Amino acid sequence: MRLGVLDIGSNTVHLLVADARPGGRPLATTSQRTVLRLMRYLAPDGSITDEGVAALVAAVTEARAVALAENVDELLATATSAVREATNGPAVIALLEQALGQELQVLGGESEARFTFLAVRRWFGWAAGQILLFDIGGGSLELASGADELPDVAASVPLGAGRMTVQFLPEDPPGEDAVEALRAHARRTLAPVAERLLAEPRPDHVVGSSKAIRSLAKLAGYPVPGSSGLEGMLLPRAALGSWIPRLSRIPASARQELPGITPDRAFQIVAGAVVLHTAMTMLKVDELEVSPWALREGVLLRYIEAMSWG
Repeated sequence: MRLGVLDIGSNTVHLLVADARPGGRPLATTSQRTVLRLMRYLAPDGSITDEGVAALVAAVTEARAVALAENVDELLATATSAVREATNGPAVIALLEQALGQELQVLGGESEARFTFLAVRRWFGWAAGQILLFDIGGGSLELASGADELPDVAASVPLGAGRMTVQFLPEDPPGEDAVEALRAHARRTLAPVAERLLAEPRPDHVVGSSKAIRSLAKLAGYPVPGSSGLEGMLLPRAALGSWIPRLSRIPASARQELPGITPDRAFQIVAGAVVLHTAMTMLKVDELEVSPWALREGVLLRYIEAMSWG
């Protein structure tokens, strides 16, 4: 059957269409993205502004039209932190469900981490052993650790690249003092989660997923010997750290000319780099591998698994 996963995130509304069969690997056929950066549309009271709601509804309506044109049999629609945490979230969700013509699954932060961990586990396989996962979105950072398909520890903290840009790095370029303020905030926020994760067995593989981490790997990482493309990229903490002062001194218009930094990520890539570098430092990670599979694939895989057993 043809399945669609609609991920209504903090940065984008992203539709992934894939052909699936019980027991088989999903084969992606279409990927359609609308860049929103919802953090720009947050009012002082934490609500999504009317302009932001209109942009969301338009993007969801367009995605539904694409799903219909692609003859999707089942559309799995999810929303993550930006919609979940907005003070007018219930009203926004009702409008989105009206545009979709179906219910919307609103994922909690730990659920995001678990779905993403499942996708990473399936990508790397059982032989990968103990996995430690980092996933940076626009609104939150998800972390998970475990040796099975479901992690033993799954956590979500409000350190997303978009959220941190709005709160700590609103100037362009942000400058060194703002970067250090963000780094200190990230350390405080991560401290309880880092303590839990450091108590877990030492990871055999440290994995990063999400568009922000893939962008940073293109900028500061290198391919695994013998592999090609992002499926075999490694991102060293030292190289990432060396880029942060440079990224913080140049405007977003210049950042988008760098390798891997797309225009829609140029403004918030500094915050993403600072948060990731801080998390890697606190968890004593020298290098991470990049996973091409993340939340959308995890939602898809869980549905296929249920379909297979049914």
